[in-house]
Amino acid sequence: MITRVILILLAIIILPDLYFHFHYLRHKRWYNSFAALVWWLPTAAMAVFALSLAAGDDFAPHDAAILRWFLLLMGILIVPKVLFAVCSFVGLVFCKITRSHRNWGNLIGFLAALMGMGAMLYGSTKGPHQLKVKQVDYASADLPKAFDGYRVALFSDTHLGTYGNDTQLIERMVDQINEQQVDMICFVGDLQNMQPTELDCFQNILSKLKAPDGVCSVLGNHDYPVYIKADFATEALNESLIKSKERSMGWKLLLNDHQIVKRKGSSMVVAGMENVGKKPHPQKGDIQKALDGVDKDAFVLMLQHDPSAWRSTILKHEKVPQLTLSGHTHGGQISLFGWSPASLASKEWRGMHDDGQGHSLFVTTGIGGLVPFRLGMAPEIVVLSLHSK
Repeated sequence: MITRVILILLAIIILPDLYFHFHYLRHKRWYNSFAALVWWLPTAAMAVFALSLAAGDDFAPHDAAILRWFLLLMGILIVPKVLFAVCSFVGLVFCKITRSHRNWGNLIGFLAALMGMGAMLYGSTKGPHQLKVKQVDYASADLPKAFDGYRVALFSDTHLGTYGNDTQLIERMVDQINEQQVDMICFVGDLQNMQPTELDCFQNILSKLKAPDGVCSVLGNHDYPVYIKADFATEALNESLIKSKERSMGWKLLLNDHQIVKRKGSSMVVAGMENVGKKPHPQKGDIQKALDGVDKDAFVLMLQHDPSAWRSTILKHEKVPQLTLSGHTHGGQISLFGWSPASLASKEWRGMHDDGQGHSLFVTTGIGGLVPFRLGMAPEIVVLSLHSK
């Protein structure tokens, strides 16, 4: 993960100190060799830290605490300097243009640095634990009247490896889902970060999820053995293990498959596709197989981890599911005044979307993430209430 952005990361770490050196420090009498060493030492340490993370063979460190420490140190040592340097430089350019002698960018930069440090500290400590329950209503003329008021609890992207042995958030999540007393629970992928052993501390907790029609799940891109460097046999074993662990918790894992839910002589189809998304993510979804034998007039609730599959695959099928549930985006894990970086990648990054022809997609922002950071984008459990128009 770090390897993909290592050059950008090194620039973020080093460039602010270069700005300070050439614009401020080198003119100071006290800025001797020892002072320079003290000033540059934290920056050099962070650059080495970033390079060491990028040098690993796997997508991310197996110990999530390493990522947490890296993020925390970035928030304390680097982000404030970046914000100050950017504001100061912009203020300097403005002074050149207006021939002013006072650089107000320094004051703005100082305030921005304090706010940035506070945001980073909050986002990497408190933010990931602010679990919320979101209520959503959905209506369709195709939903049988027997299912009017049917309630589904949706959650996604737990990324259990991020928490190590800390089970508190997942215990709260299970308790809050069970408190909703829904008819069905749906999980739409990314249970793990990279390997099934991450589930060991959480299996007993997750097996406590209960609903009359059970827990249905699909695999996300992180649930496939593509994020660690291993031989074919190990990859096959890991994929088999994640599947068996989900089933051992009493979950109905839908691998290009579907099941029928019945109420008072009426039925609803719950289908699940394997992952379909943008490369290099696994492309194992088969909608034809998932909907094989489903009546053309049936109401279909489709589970698919990656929302990009809605337009690329699901809407193009002859039998389009009325409602698709997805995750994957994490809502960008950041929201600033309603804007999220996830909006740059896709229109369908959060919430309910409609194609205008009676087919809808709902994207949850999920529970966790490989990077333990949430700012303005709280982890969420979604309770969908289905209604017959």
